[in-house]
Amino acid sequence: MSAPSAQTAPTRQLLDQVARFLGSPVPAALERALRTVPRHLFLPDRVWRGDGQGGYRLCDRAADPQGWMDAAYSDVSLITQFTDGLPSSSASMPSMVLRTLQLAGLDADAASGRPRTVAEMGTATGFNAALLCALLGDRAVTTIELDEALAHTGERNLRAAGYSPTVVHGDAAAGRPERAPYDLILATFSVDRIPTAWTRQTAPGGRIITPWNSAWCCYGTLAATTDQDGTTSGRFHSFAAFMPMQRPSTSPDAAAPTGPEHLPHTTTGTLSPWAAAGGDLDAEFHIGLAVPGAFFAWDTSGDHAPVRLEVADTTGPSWAAVDYDGQHGDRFTVTQAGPRHLWDEITAAYDHWTGLGRPRVDQHGLTVSPDGTHALWLDAPNGPANGRFLFPIRIGNRNHLV
Repeated sequence: MSAPSAQTAPTRQLLDQVARFLGSPVPAALERALRTVPRHLFLPDRVWRGDGQGGYRLCDRAADPQGWMDAAYSDVSLITQFTDGLPSSSASMPSMVLRTLQLAGLDADAASGRPRTVAEMGTATGFNAALLCALLGDRAVTTIELDEALAHTGERNLRAAGYSPTVVHGDAAAGRPERAPYDLILATFSVDRIPTAWTRQTAPGGRIITPWNSAWCCYGTLAATTDQDGTTSGRFHSFAAFMPMQRPSTSPDAAAPTGPEHLPHTTTGTLSPWAAAGGDLDAEFHIGLAVPGAFFAWDTSGDHAPVRLEVADTTGPSWAAVDYDGQHGDRFTVTQAGPRHLWDEITAAYDHWTGLGRPRVDQHGLTVSPDGTHALWLDAPNGPANGRFLFPIRIGNRNHLV
């Protein structure tokens, strides 16, 4: 069964938008794939797009078919599923999808330089898997989805569009060893560690491409290559913010005990909360790597201070609050509690970042050894900053070296 062609005029409009985002014409191989795969066949009848004010606007095919079709062929991310009131699945921006495929080496026409087998982690609507099938053929593609309903929906969409890759309902973190090794592992969600199964299931010379996240900053894409000895190493790239990987439900780690020494205490700090959490993605990316588990939220209600930055720990009871009094931009009231002094850690990480010359996201890199140890580096794996650029990462109540 051959795949139907995408609608000509809407697809041309989408290609123009993607080219403007990329800053160059869409590579021929990717353009053919995007023209072949009809994006609207991979969308439910109700999708939500950003309203420009931090919320979402419903696009209902039955109520507004033209508005729905315009959304389908616009270079925007569309929410396709909510869980407990929060977005839990989406159709990614086509420009983000194509840029990721470029990183994977799928923009070249020469078959010799392209992967022969690919494991896609996160089927979702099936659109990305369809592009992979258009580029590599159905038999080359395995796609894995944790959410059973999404797995069925993605497979149904793929079949309707004329594609038949191997669709697996399972935990993407475990990969699919039965079909390994893969020349390419490509994630459609973000991770904060590379699962050991991925490195073990990647063929020598194969690549792992995955969006990245930390509790502090969900941003960046890692492109890494696996060597003959199983070591995987690569650089982060400054684009993409994807939903984090979902895992099967497990019992949370027990909270660390809190004694009298962990009660709230208040001091004065000089690091501006806007410097650490005001939108500088280079700084936030670095802090996220250096202070794992820390996340933030802004409080402008005025209940505590004119502006408060609230910081908490996903792995335990620690928290911090940084208050701006509305007058002094050079000192802030800092309250911390719990076994971790979170704002002290964040201040140290920010000072470290500035001491390194304020490196960009794409100056950071990661090497994962065969035993799963993660080592971060700056500029080059064995560069002069390497020895100064290792951070401990907490997972639950266990310490690991990243």
